[in-house]
Amino acid sequence: MNAALAQAAMDLIGVPFRLHGRIPATGLDCVGLVAAAMKQAGYHPVAPQGYSVRALTVKPLLGFAATSGLVEVDERGDIWLAQVHSLQCHLLIAVPGGAVHAHAGLGRVVFMPDPLAWPIVMRWRLSAERN
Repeated sequence: MNAALAQAAMDLIGVPFRLHGRIPATGLDCVGLVAAAMKQAGYHPVAPQGYSVRALTVKPLLGFAATSGLVEVDERGDIWLAQVHSLQCHLLIAVPGGAVHAHAGLGRVVFMPDPLAWPIVMRWRLSAERN
């Protein structure tokens, strides 16, 4: 687990939820949360734009991972892609004891303790380089 990313995610708890949000002061969605935490940890993410909450494909998120220097792993990882619904995937950031994510229903970024309620379909870690 990347300690700088985990701390950045924890620092964003309480930030308002906003679909396609990229700026913590005005709100974040799950992609914006990952991008904001990566920036705070010293990385340079390239977040996708114009995606739908419900989607038949995760291609925009896979492209985001590839262009942002994330490496797919089998172990716990730093960033998780969960299947919250048959047509909806969701990004979360691993932190000690659980994960941080942008919760649309609660309207803010929150901590979710282990065990996660959704199946994890992909895991990434941050590359050693801060692209």
